[in-house]
Amino acid sequence: MKLYLIPTPIGNLEDITLRALRVLKEVDMVFCEDTRTTGNLLRHYGIEQKCYPYHIHNEHQTLEKTIAMIKSVGSVALTSDAGTPAISDPGFLLVRECLKEGIEVECLPGATALIPALVNSGLPCDSFYFHGFLPHKKGKESTLKKLAEMDCTVMFYESPYRLLKTLEMMMEPFGSDRRLSVARELTKIHEENFRGTISEAIQYFSQKTVKGEIVVVVENGERREENNS
Repeated sequence: MKLYLIPTPIGNLEDITLRALRVLKEVDMVFCEDTRTTGNLLRHYGIEQKCYPYHIHNEHQTLEKTIAMIKSVGSVALTSDAGTPAISDPGFLLVRECLKEGIEVECLPGATALIPALVNSGLPCDSFYFHGFLPHKKGKESTLKKLAEMDCTVMFYESPYRLLKTLEMMMEPFGSDRRLSVARELTKIHEENFRGTISEAIQYFSQKTVKGEIVVVVENGERREENNS
C-alpha cells in the first residue's frame, strides 16, 4: 500500500517530471482536486487512468472511504489542480491518516509557485517564512503585523480580487518603503513579476485589472534598516 503525492504544473504543462508521468501511469488510481483539470493533463500525455475527486469540500467526509480504497487497490496518486498537494491545497489530512494506518507515503519533488517567486524576487533566499493564504477578514490585520516583524523574507499567496486591499493594509505595519515582489501567473503566457516598494505596488496595481494566481514576497524589516543606513 502506498500513497504518492504528485506535483503538477502550475501553468506550463511541460513543468512535470518524467518520474511523475511514470508514477501516474503505474498507480492503480488517481485522486485529484478536479477530475477535469487532471483529466486534461493525463490526456495531454496520453495517460489513461481512473480519477476520483478529493478536494477541500469533501476531504473530511470521504477520508475514511479514501483510506479504504487505498488499502483495497495498493498504490494511489494524489494530485492538486496545480503545484504540490497539501501546500495550500488538500492533502495534509490524507497524509496524516495514511501514516496512522501504516500506509507508505512518498512525495515527489516538482512544481510549486512559492520557490520560483522567491528566487525571482531578488530578495534574500537564505531564510524565509511562507504563510500560505492570509485570512480573508478576521485576523488579517494581526497576521500582517506579525509578518511585518519577522526577521526573514516573508511570503504568502493572495487572490487577485484582494491584492490591492491587502497592499493597502500592509502600508502601516510594513511601511510604505518596504520592498516586495508580486509574482503573477508564473510559468504562464502572461507571467509578470513586479518589484518595488509597497507604495509603488499600490500605484501600479490600482491602475490595472489584476488576474491570475499571485505570490507576494516581502523583505524583512532588518534588511530594510540595513539598506536605509
